[in-house]
Amino acid sequence: MKFFRKMEQKYGKYAISNLMYYIVILYGAGLVLYLFNPMFYWRYLSLDMGAVFHGQIWRLVTFLIYPPALGSWVLSDIFFGILGLFMYHSLGITLERVWGSFRFNVFFFMGVLGQILAALAGYVIFHQNYFVTTGFLNFSIFLAFALCFPDTQFLLFLVIPIKAKWLAVAETAVYVYSFIRGSASTRCEIVLSLLNVILFVAMTRSYQRYSPREIKRKRDFRSKMKIMPKGRTIHKCAVCGRTEQDDPSLDFRYCSKCAGGLEYCQDHLYTHQHVTEDIARLHDNS
Repeated sequence: MKFFRKMEQKYGKYAISNLMYYIVILYGAGLVLYLFNPMFYWRYLSLDMGAVFHGQIWRLVTFLIYPPALGSWVLSDIFFGILGLFMYHSLGITLERVWGSFRFNVFFFMGVLGQILAALAGYVIFHQNYFVTTGFLNFSIFLAFALCFPDTQFLLFLVIPIKAKWLAVAETAVYVYSFIRGSASTRCEIVLSLLNVILFVAMTRSYQRYSPREIKRKRDFRSKMKIMPKGRTIHKCAVCGRTEQDDPSLDFRYCSKCAGGLEYCQDHLYTHQHVTEDIARLHDNS
């Protein structure tokens, strides 16, 4: 959209280059913290809106150190946590190279804001204290990557090759099911947490093809086009009968001395016998 392009021209210089590099450093710090004290994050750094309203403002930022692919603290989580760092670094860097630093910054921080709004809505509206992590934020990055590169292959369980688009469809189906079957608070959390994907696609998509002027131009163009039915040819030599389907390299020309608008291939253009109007009339009558 023009609005977004104007914003990029005006504020693009303030964008953080290699943003995902710094985010992965935060994830790495969170991974090390989990290694020594798994409960420290939940007690002092997680996005706990109850604690935020009691003055612990730093939680609005520190919740971002929660690394991907962590569940209960077991050895496999350490392995997949390290693997997740490399994967999301690659995804984020790729998106930044495709979109540019400003657009990736907007996308990422919109995701951060969505996480905060989801926690805030849960606390204020539904009176539930969500402990929001970076799970939705990481999924939004993967979903954006899958939209840009749907045929990229990942190794599911490090063994099964599967395309990004199918992984995205599978995980999206889980969230859609949760949205349909979940409570109002769950629906609110899902929508707000993934709002960056919805808004960013809407902000960066070109809507010119939906404008009335563009629709009219395409309709007029289609009405003036003469679509050739399948099997029909455009050129045909009046001597040998060859067409462009017989030999795509053949050149065809009209003869200005022949009546009837006859066309000849390059082999018979200068060697054919000219057709007079009388001969052409007899040919038509026959």
